[in-house]
Amino acid sequence: MYRVVRSIRSRYGGVSSFHMCSASAAESSPSPSSLNVCASAIEEAAASSSSSTPPASTTTSKASSENQRAWTIFKFILAAASTAGAATAGYATYAYSMEEVEQKAAALRKSTNYNITHDASTLERIRGFLYSATMTVPVKATELYLDIRRSIEEQVKGFAAPSAEKLLPDLLPQEQHVFTLVIDLNETLVYSDWKRERGWRTFKRPGVDGFLDLLAHYYEIVVYSDQLSMYVDPIMEKLDQKGCVRYRLSRDATQYVNGKHYRDLSKLNRDPAKVIYLSGHALESCLQAENAIQIKPWKLELDDTALLDLMPFLEYVARNRPADIRPVISSYQGQDIATEFRERSKEHQ
Repeated sequence: MYRVVRSIRSRYGGVSSFHMCSASAAESSPSPSSLNVCASAIEEAAASSSSSTPPASTTTSKASSENQRAWTIFKFILAAASTAGAATAGYATYAYSMEEVEQKAAALRKSTNYNITHDASTLERIRGFLYSATMTVPVKATELYLDIRRSIEEQVKGFAAPSAEKLLPDLLPQEQHVFTLVIDLNETLVYSDWKRERGWRTFKRPGVDGFLDLLAHYYEIVVYSDQLSMYVDPIMEKLDQKGCVRYRLSRDATQYVNGKHYRDLSKLNRDPAKVIYLSGHALESCLQAENAIQIKPWKLELDDTALLDLMPFLEYVARNRPADIRPVISSYQGQDIATEFRERSKEHQ
């Protein structure tokens, strides 16, 4: 009987304990009733052991579920923090210039230096330490934002700035006295119009041929447009068949500021005292308003004479060569230059 129980013990090692059936070492042939009692006791002990120990798969499943839930919560917090950080950075980029952000960052950085006097209490020392430690995180985040923004603005500047520091080659020594007349293209010399039945068509402004022919004898003429070169070049090939215009500048030569392309006369490699910018939108399309002459925008009016009316003034300037054209232009501020010049000329006759 002992051998039976021993073999069962070796087979069901997980069974913690059970009562061995009444048997003695001297018994050689146990009765059937005693064997049945033993078997019954063994089965009850095995059932009790299996019910007291939970299955391993159930415990693993619960742990996996809890880990997955914790990971989901962590991802949500991380996404929320990233969204909040991106929103804050976006607002700062929109609301503040780079200089303003740097000033605020300097003030924030300075605030972390919490000065504690020698006679400060323990509570004040702890409070100062906690404040400095708390402010370290936003300071580091602000510095990271500044580094990223500087990098982005440097990249944007490469696309927004004119394609070269000197848009025009140097003047010849014998031409240093010559004035440069910079002219806008659309609504100044031409007008482009689109209709469904014919598509795009470009029209010459009345008087444009005579205007260019005459002033080419006195000025270095430059066409400076905010349109792409694929638009400017074909128009100029037809408009300027006599070669009155020395240079053409298109969109890649403009300064891109707040969604708009501006003419930057400082990049022309010319003396600003000898540069005139003529446009139907002169004051709103040029960074140097002191060099700008406003002319009426042309939109297909057949009786337009604006170019012809302005020719006497421009010829007078080229012949008399003022030391600085900017005070001359300023003296006509708020007035139609062609009309006012005509009136002033009558007074001096």
